[in-house]
Amino acid sequence: MIRLGAGPLDRVAAVGAHCDDIAIGAGGTLLTLCRARPGIRVDALVLSGGGSDREEEERAALAAFCPGADLRLTVLKLPDGRMPVHWDEAKAAVEELRAQTDPDLVLAPRTDDAHQDHRGLAKLMPTAFRDHLVLGYEIVKWDGDLGRPSAYQPLSPEIAEEKVRLLQEHYPSQRHRSWYDREAFLGLARIRGIECHARYAEAFAVTKLTLDLGD
Repeated sequence: MIRLGAGPLDRVAAVGAHCDDIAIGAGGTLLTLCRARPGIRVDALVLSGGGSDREEEERAALAAFCPGADLRLTVLKLPDGRMPVHWDEAKAAVEELRAQTDPDLVLAPRTDDAHQDHRGLAKLMPTAFRDHLVLGYEIVKWDGDLGRPSAYQPLSPEIAEEKVRLLQEHYPSQRHRSWYDREAFLGLARIRGIECHARYAEAFAVTKLTLDLGD
């Protein structure tokens, strides 16, 4: 197992098609980052849910998942499940995010995610964040689209438990879903932990990575 640090991290961008995507896919990573780097700037963009109870859930949740961070969250009103039809608006939103920040790390959906909204957003990322490290997070669902990740962020047992607690606390609108429970979230984290010799982990897809090993 090769462990490479990402170097200094002062800014992170996180994007999601729906409220709760970022927290489910990378909530443990955000907790780890923000606790290790007080004051880190986190620019977050969510394409749908604006003006609804879902936006209120998202604002409270990401504030909890980014303790001590300079969090700047934008939640838009694109219709859920219709992103391909609203490609221009989504692209403009991603480009506006890029104009506002030059992040050291980008957290986004995977390009091979089965959900059309997740997949569409993922495919937009390289058009705006051309020279950035983009980690594609995974979201468990009935489609059975989990693959073989190429990057891992180990999570301490305390962080893994806190992630599950915060998901249950801040997204009451999702508790009725069959896959939205403690066993699903901790189970996947345990499997990814096994794959990287840790107790728990979040896993990511990396489509392009440039190394600088000469310094």
